[in-house]
Amino acid sequence: MKNPLHYQISEYDCGPTSMLNALSFLFEREDIPPEVIRNVMLYTLDCYSNEGHPGKSGTSPMAMMFLSNWLNRFRDIKQLNVICEYITGEQVFIGETSRINDALTRGGAVVIRLFYDVPHYVLLTGVDESNIYMFDPYYEDEFTDEHWSQFIPEGDVELILDKPLRYNRVVPFGYFNREEDLLYALGKFENREAVILYNQKTEKTPEKTIEYFI
Repeated sequence: MKNPLHYQISEYDCGPTSMLNALSFLFEREDIPPEVIRNVMLYTLDCYSNEGHPGKSGTSPMAMMFLSNWLNRFRDIKQLNVICEYITGEQVFIGETSRINDALTRGGAVVIRLFYDVPHYVLLTGVDESNIYMFDPYYEDEFTDEHWSQFIPEGDVELILDKPLRYNRVVPFGYFNREEDLLYALGKFENREAVILYNQKTEKTPEKTIEYFI
């Protein structure tokens, strides 16, 4: 059974929330060992605020890379059929030749850092010809006030509240590849990062499906 994806419970835990959401999206609830949940929380929220408060600057890229490597090692001992790949820099973009688009087409999920007032982690779960399907763990129930109109002038980001197992935003490609600090922009290439995840049993490959190969 799949669990609904969930929202962060503080201003800071978008990183661990998005990683746990990726696992909830890819795996049945019964398949996820409690050790994975424990270690996602243990390895993230590692950044200190300017005042020295632990966790109040969220999760670092180094922690995400370490967690990706740990999940791969966890797979090697046959505990969870997860494949993780941590990518950075010019590898992180949205488009026809993107590894992110390819992963989403093949049934994977992507935890990616982008801009949402501050650097912020979200989960990407699907793609079509011009949009990315995203679960943003920062809860919003509407985009209609003056605050949002300045960030979404075209009104083209859709807020979806009836797909709790898959996504809560539909975002056009054009938002992501911008280098400025704008809503859902990936920012400067030197700061970009993403974690691509697959369920080894459900990943679509040419060997597994004629439809993907064609």
